[in-house]
Amino acid sequence: MIDLAQDTPSTPLLRLGGQPIALTAAALLLLIAGVTSIAVWRAYTGAAPETDRVVASRLLQARTAQVSEQLVEKTKGLEATQQESIDQLQVVQDQLQTMKRLMAAQQADTKRLSEQVATLNESIDSLRQSFASARATEAETPSVTRRKPARQRVHASARKRSRG
Repeated sequence: MIDLAQDTPSTPLLRLGGQPIALTAAALLLLIAGVTSIAVWRAYTGAAPETDRVVASRLLQARTAQVSEQLVEKTKGLEATQQESIDQLQVVQDQLQTMKRLMAAQQADTKRLSEQVATLNESIDSLRQSFASARATEAETPSVTRRKPARQRVHASARKRSRG
């Protein structure tokens, strides 16, 4: 047969559950003892963690603000330096373009002058050749001395006689 008459709890925790006021009073005493010990410890050491945390957070905020200002100043300095570099680069590029134009003009002048020198050399060569051919033709033809016409010869011989 089944025995249903046993309703008594067998564990000690269940026995404490029957006295909830004692259990609550014990928990309350432990809580009060903990708070009191913390208050006594703070009063004895004189340091309150909340004020330390507030001071530390304010110092951290001040340092953060100072670092932020320094970063802003450095960023502005970098921007100014970058702008100066860009300006200098622009000047150098302009100078390079000017030099390229001058170089191209100088090369064109050099080419024109070299063409003129080549033309002059050709002219000098052709003149030399024409002089050489003229001398060659003079050397080939016997030199003919012109004789005076007969009338002048007769008059010249008569003059010689009269003087003599």
